[in-house]
Amino acid sequence: MGAFFKPTPLARSLQGVLSVLALGSACLPVAMAQSGDEPQSASSSVRLQASPMMKENLPPEVGDLTPTFVSGDQIEGKTDGLTVIEGAAELRRHDTVIRADRLEFDRATNDAKAKGNVLINRNGDRFEGPELQINTQTKEGYFEAPSFSMPRNDGFGEARRVDFLGDDKLLAHDARYSTCPRTPGVRWAPDWLVRASKIELDNVEEVGTATGAVLEFKGVPFLAAPYLSFPLSDKRKSGALPPSLSIDSQSGTQVTAPYYLNLAPNFDATLSPTVMSKRGVDLGGEFRYLQPTYTGQVRAAYMPSDRLRDTDRWAYAIQHGQQLNSPLGISGPVGLRINLNRVSDNNYWRDFPRTGTTLYSRLLPSDVALGWSNGPWSVSAGAYTWQALQDDESRFTPPYDRLPSIGVTYQRVNETIAGLSGWDWSIQSNVTRFQRSIEATSTAAEIKSSGDRALAVAEITRRWQTPGWFVQPRARLHATSYQFDTAINGRTNATRVLPTFSVDNGLIFERPASFFGRSFIQTLEPRAFFTWTPYRDQSDLPVFDSAARNFNLSTLFTENTLGGNDRITDTRAVTLGVNTRLFDPEKGGEIVRLGVAQRYFLEDQNVTLPGRAPVTERISDVLFAARVQWDPRWSTDLNLQYNPKSQETVRTTVGARYNPTPYRTLSVAYRQLSGRSEQLDVGWQWPLSGWGSPTPEPVPGRALGPGQWYSVGRINYSVPDKKVVDLVAGFEYDAGCWLGRVVLERLQLSRSTSNQRILFQLEFTGFSRVGANTLKTLQDQVPRYRYLREEINPPSRFQNYD
Repeated sequence: MGAFFKPTPLARSLQGVLSVLALGSACLPVAMAQSGDEPQSASSSVRLQASPMMKENLPPEVGDLTPTFVSGDQIEGKTDGLTVIEGAAELRRHDTVIRADRLEFDRATNDAKAKGNVLINRNGDRFEGPELQINTQTKEGYFEAPSFSMPRNDGFGEARRVDFLGDDKLLAHDARYSTCPRTPGVRWAPDWLVRASKIELDNVEEVGTATGAVLEFKGVPFLAAPYLSFPLSDKRKSGALPPSLSIDSQSGTQVTAPYYLNLAPNFDATLSPTVMSKRGVDLGGEFRYLQPTYTGQVRAAYMPSDRLRDTDRWAYAIQHGQQLNSPLGISGPVGLRINLNRVSDNNYWRDFPRTGTTLYSRLLPSDVALGWSNGPWSVSAGAYTWQALQDDESRFTPPYDRLPSIGVTYQRVNETIAGLSGWDWSIQSNVTRFQRSIEATSTAAEIKSSGDRALAVAEITRRWQTPGWFVQPRARLHATSYQFDTAINGRTNATRVLPTFSVDNGLIFERPASFFGRSFIQTLEPRAFFTWTPYRDQSDLPVFDSAARNFNLSTLFTENTLGGNDRITDTRAVTLGVNTRLFDPEKGGEIVRLGVAQRYFLEDQNVTLPGRAPVTERISDVLFAARVQWDPRWSTDLNLQYNPKSQETVRTTVGARYNPTPYRTLSVAYRQLSGRSEQLDVGWQWPLSGWGSPTPEPVPGRALGPGQWYSVGRINYSVPDKKVVDLVAGFEYDAGCWLGRVVLERLQLSRSTSNQRILFQLEFTGFSRVGANTLKTLQDQVPRYRYLREEINPPSRFQNYD
């Protein structure tokens, strides 16, 4: 029997119950108060909270059993039959809300028809228009002339008609789509949009496809395609990627049209052909793979008949890592690492600077290595080679190739010796074949010392430590044997055995202190390091891997002043240093650090690298280091190397950073090496408006708001040459639903040549990027650069549940 009524205030409070009973549901939408609970005011606000009971998606078997709620000014209907709601009509069912002036719902078929100011909310996606027909169970139906919004990707649109093809798919006819927001009551005129005869949105595959599509920007069509696909999330999919465009002083206009292949969940490839107006076509590509026991990538590029050099150009880079089964039943993992990098010629680094599919370093490593470890044992074996790209204006000597190199290490930690625990000891051994090709060297004379080297290093140490002091003695025995390809001073072999003893010790004092009206915990940390290695004449030994260490506070407290194993310096010296630090007593953060150190030689150091004189000075240069972060927004660093004999500064490095708020950062660095180089480096990212006013915290996923210009860049300036060495500088504009970038890049290739590029990029938020990859350039080159669009989790449908 039907019922028709106009609800009074009392009846309105009960209409949810009556409607559910009328529709045959056994679930009542009423929360009964627990015994003893205080009554709540009807005006009390109810706030949605995260709860395990509020699930984004229900299993199909549960979703079919969810109740349906209806409400309105007038309700007429029959149990398990047709219900008609007039005036402020509303239907709710789990993830669907329908509102209209008039609503018809057939309980037997689950069909709903709505007319007049219709709104449907499906999983947070909102559609508004004059007429809707949909099945609330199959989620199939149509909507006439709707406008819609999709918060999961900030999408907005309108269409002549939308067909709902299920819970996660829809087809829009004669549609317009954009991520530019719609202002209520104002005609929608977005800065950019995709206009298409059909747009299909698939939330399962998380991809949109447009037929007969035209991409418009500021009302001007600039990209058309009979078929266009675009992402609705960051999920991978096959398809053409946006083309990139840049202007290069060396290559001319460059246009890259990449195509992405999502071959499998664990395989993908990207083809990146590039047309250079002055040179030809560069065919680049990348293949990536991922398996449970191995992973890697292959990058390659080939340019036939490069007009710049009148020859074919190519490059490849292969990286592979894999875990293998241990041979012969030996326990412990075996790791394989492959890293291969090669280019066609010496000019490749100069002619293909800073490109994503080629190599531009002058020293390219290639190596294959195996490693195994189990408990105290570890074994490694590998082959390591280099390709040196020489330049007649600035030749250099690359490292030796090691073909092969085999090492075995046995290490014990916290062992008990003579009843005293805490000893660490190890034995390392290595056998290596060193060689170098004539083409790789800067002078042919450097070939003469190819040969084999076997070494063993035994070491034992123990550290005694309390909160106020520490002492750590160390003893090391270094044994080396050589076999030469060419006789050196009439010999084809040589051996060397050297012991080394050292003692590292220090004190740690602490006290409360106050400076400039601020309380701190101050430390005073004096340290003394004594090392003794006897003299052995090593002038007839080759130098395969020894080189000078950087002179800093770390290397001052080491036994050998040189790196590598071919020169063991006869260092008989004491290093004295002291640090003092200021800590925040509440948060524990380090506010100030000051340090100074100097090495005092007890005897001359006669073992040096070839061509260098023995060290006869009894005192080394003095090192000063300071770091101050008085305020979290500011930080400064200073490193100073001072020669007390000449009373000159040998090396200076000064850096400062100012980061008051997100998207406002400025860094300055000054580096000076006496008689060799002097450079000033400045990097920044800063909004161009509101220089003197505080910048508000950005909205999650956004920068400082639409309509904001930013300046961003980095400049490296050579003071003696009075010219810019490297430059990356440009502007970014955040319009809210799109971003624009223009970047000028200058790279010094030699003393007399450089390469300039102009990069343009338009980023349509939540849709695509068109133009050169300026974003990667800024991230690689600008210190602490921050992307204007932070990655955030997609919103919950409950955030738009109305």
